[in-house]
Amino acid sequence: MNRYRCLSVALLMFAGHAVAQVGSPAAAPAAGIQGVPQGPGRGPLPPVVTGPSAPVPPEVAIPRPTPEELAKVNDALRNWIATDKSSARPLLEKYQSLLMLQPPRLNVAATFTQTTLRMGPRHLGFVDTARKGDIDLLLEGDSITDWWVQGDANKAMFDKYFGGMKTANFAIAGDTTQGVLWGLKNGEGQGFQPKAVMLMIGTNNTGSSSAPEIAEGVGAVVLELRKDFPDAKILLLAIFPRSVPGDPVREKIAEVNRIISKLDDQRHVFYLDIGARFLDDKGVFLPDAFRADNLHPQAKGYDIWGAAVKDKLAELMK
Repeated sequence: MNRYRCLSVALLMFAGHAVAQVGSPAAAPAAGIQGVPQGPGRGPLPPVVTGPSAPVPPEVAIPRPTPEELAKVNDALRNWIATDKSSARPLLEKYQSLLMLQPPRLNVAATFTQTTLRMGPRHLGFVDTARKGDIDLLLEGDSITDWWVQGDANKAMFDKYFGGMKTANFAIAGDTTQGVLWGLKNGEGQGFQPKAVMLMIGTNNTGSSSAPEIAEGVGAVVLELRKDFPDAKILLLAIFPRSVPGDPVREKIAEVNRIISKLDDQRHVFYLDIGARFLDDKGVFLPDAFRADNLHPQAKGYDIWGAAVKDKLAELMK
């Protein structure tokens, strides 16, 4: 790699795009996240503590250097900078610490972490529903899935496409891959065996995780679903586009989708990208399909979604 390009890549690693969580305000008030139940009579819920790492499918696993590989690469970089004879050497020495290969950080998106969204009544309600069983189709995700039944117009679309099925919706507004992982491992993935699962998760990770990290998180969720429901068919949906054309979050989501598409094995996992159905030829959301936040579907958007997946789900649930 050209030495100047190497420096640029290192600096870009520190750049990011702050994105608010789906179903949550851009900044949570001090007393807790808006819309999240507080402990009855106890004030705010306890802070979230990152849980243990979850297994990740090899198709989406991020290459991570061993300590020996780290040492070898960094020794080579030091020697390279020390012998550079160009006018850029002072800059290379100034930013040498940025050029050094760093130990891999923990990917929180691929951990079993109880998020504040899965503390309290909603999680306990999901566990109770799971124990009762008799569920053929499980829906997993965040607010985009959670709000299928928010308001009469949305619910009408849900009933139109899923009303004849035995369904359970364990999606929670604002949640992340790590929250879904924790929920599945802690009662939401036990007690029943659905025929199919429709999963879309990851948009709420875009503010704090890289695209490869989010893809690992999605892959970990798929692996946990396979463990909990070995006979179920998983309809893995690409994360829907958000914001407007040109926003960096669009490309981050597209990169996540390119990676998680590798999880499609046409036996247990079936990847489906329906995002383009919501957009016009300029990449703008169709009128009335999504809210003004360019993130959450309205009834028209849910109608498009339902029509796009109904045949595939019927096939998977046979």
